[in-house]
Amino acid sequence: MSRIAIPARNAVPAASAPMLDAVEQKLGVVPNMFRIFALSPAVLQGVLGLNGALDGALDVKTRERIALAVAQMNGCDYCLSAHSYLALNLAKLDGAEITLNRHGSSADAKANAAVAFAARVALQRGKVSEADVQAVQAAGYGDAQILEIIAVTAENVLTNLFNNAVQTEIDFPVVHATDLA
Repeated sequence: MSRIAIPARNAVPAASAPMLDAVEQKLGVVPNMFRIFALSPAVLQGVLGLNGALDGALDVKTRERIALAVAQMNGCDYCLSAHSYLALNLAKLDGAEITLNRHGSSADAKANAAVAFAARVALQRGKVSEADVQAVQAAGYGDAQILEIIAVTAENVLTNLFNNAVQTEIDFPVVHATDLA
C-alpha cells in the first residue's frame, strides 16, 4: 500500500488534469506514479517536462536499458516493474537482455558502454573516472549523447527516489530487485 494515497482522477488539482490526460493519451493509461505526482502540479510538470525533454534524446532501447540498471541499483520495485514492462512491450527487448541490463550491462556492445556508464554515474553519484568517460566515448558516443546518458540516469534516480519513499503501489506485472540472481 502506498504511503501517500493514490488519488482518483477527479481528486487531483485542476492544474494536473490536462497533464494526466496527456499521459493517458501517450501510454493508454495513467500509472499510479503519475497519479501520485498529480497531487502536486509542480512535481508532475517537472517530471513530465524532464521526461519530455529527454524523449528521443537516446533511442528507446537505450533509455529502457538505463532505466532498468538504475532501478535495480536503487532497489526500486515500482520502476523495475514499469521499465521491465516497457522494455518488453515498447522497446522489444528480450528477457535475457533485460536481465543483463539489470546487472548494468548489455549484449549489444555500444549499448553495453552506455548502460555501464549510466550504472557508474548512479553508483558513484556522478564522480566517474576519466576511464569511464573514455570507455563510453570509445563506443561511439559523442559529448551530447554522454550528457543525455547522464540526464536519463538522473531522471531515473529521481523517480526511483519518489517511488521508494512513497512506496507507490505497483500497477504493472511485479518485478522485485531482490529477485535478480
